Amino acid sequence: MRRRHVHLLAAAALALAACGTPRADPTATSAASAAPAASDSAEPAASAPAASAEPIADQPPPLALELLADGLDSPISVAGSPEGWLLVNERAGRVIAVHPDSGERAVVVDLTDRIVGSGEQGLLGLALHPDWPDVARAFVHYSDRETGGDTVVSELAGTPGSVEAPPTLDAESEQVLLRAEQPFPNHNGGQLAFGPDGHLYVGLGDGGAANDPLGHGQNTSTLLGSILRLDVSEPGTAGFPEDNPFASGEDGAPEVFLYGLRNPWRFSFDPDTGLLWIADVGQDAYEEIDRIDPATQGGANLGWNVMEGAHCFADPACSSDGLVLPLAEYGRDLGCSVTGGYVYRGESIPDLRGWYLFGDYCRGLVFGVPADTSPPGDGTAVAPLIVVETSLSISSFGEGADGELYAADVGSGGLYRIVAGS
Repeated sequence: MRRRHVHLLAAAALALAACGTPRADPTATSAASAAPAASDSAEPAASAPAASAEPIADQPPPLALELLADGLDSPISVAGSPEGWLLVNERAGRVIAVHPDSGERAVVVDLTDRIVGSGEQGLLGLALHPDWPDVARAFVHYSDRETGGDTVVSELAGTPGSVEAPPTLDAESEQVLLRAEQPFPNHNGGQLAFGPDGHLYVGLGDGGAANDPLGHGQNTSTLLGSILRLDVSEPGTAGFPEDNPFASGEDGAPEVFLYGLRNPWRFSFDPDTGLLWIADVGQDAYEEIDRIDPATQGGANLGWNVMEGAHCFADPACSSDGLVLPLAEYGRDLGCSVTGGYVYRGESIPDLRGWYLFGDYCRGLVFGVPADTSPPGDGTAVAPLIVVETSLSISSFGEGADGELYAADVGSGGLYRIVAGS
């Protein structure tokens, strides 16, 4: 592992009002929607994963959303703790623990004194160390109040909880691991997740505005428009693994693991296959889902802003050569801002096992794609299945320690459990 101090300098000091969280730019100029011709060098999202221990149903069962807790203040992220609690990030900077059975809640940590929480800025991500509670370290991703919204990834010391009492985090223990200057207040990304390799993955959007005006998506030398892969094995520091694709620093920033992303608001790892599922918010025509094998596809270019979804963006005659195409996509008829979810691996809904569930912030639809779906291979993407229709503003999904799934509504402040329907 190698380490370096990370601070990304902005390429411009322009300002733009933030879009709704997390919403595609409503005023953006329409993009070209022609699909590029498939080529031998265009890559699918990933090869189909190895067969699961059990078959995946052709159709998911009827599903419903059951209210677990209400009155939360703009919940935008949900993480599970091994003790069984759900840890909900409120945009302004608090983490609230909610017990999935009783609905009991308690404050885990309050970081509002250092966070700007409005629009697409706020306390955007939280991840517990994979060895929690034996290793009581937690990691947060937020928009820094002092700098007007620059990205900060920090480590906090924690106190493990129990079934009866939630874990807590110490705000005064903060150690900043990474800073990235943000040129605009939108497209901050926000997700944190530990991969099966034990490294911390960090999602950063392209820096904002519309159309990627600073060219971050296709620039491997910037941290923006990327998913980073960090080694946080030593407390209080963040390095980059030696096998990161640009670890030498010659062709890109050593922290960058994937690039060509517009705003990877939420992503997750399937615990059964180890594959990485990324929901990348589109510009004004297509929302996309990417499926990546982190063991073989490090350094992949996911296409933005050459493409939006599986379609050319600014240049109708673009080439998909060298790009990893999305597995699934949907258009503006079904929504305007994708919210990534999880592959269901719980026990309470057996016929749902192996389905990847995700949603749309604008329409409140919940979609599903079987985790073993094969990409078409012809330059197109599959269409997801609508599995639940809601009126919610779905800002995040969450996975409990038992594999059950949850959804947060930033508008009403509600936290919902995904359950079998009728």
